Amino acid sequence: MPLYDFHCLACDCRFEAQVPYGELPSCPECGAARTEKLLAPFAGPFTVGVRGYAAKKSDATRAAREEQRAERKAERIERRKHDGA
Repeated sequence: MPLYDFHCLACDCRFEAQVPYGELPSCPECGAARTEKLLAPFAGPFTVGVRGYAAKKSDATRAAREEQRAERKAERIERRKHDGA
């Protein structure tokens, strides 16, 4: 069963409850049956990735950056070995 947000019209309490679609629970604070379902935003994050040519280009760009980083790191290690020796 889905989890919904509710508002009690009697005591102004906000609460969550798991109930079947179309049913309204009673308030957990005051026990009143006069509740209303609240609209809640969907959980996220929703991301839309790139597709097609843009995805291939993005992957190629990322691979090139990673290769450049690896080369710079290797150069730094060599410099440290050379300077320290």
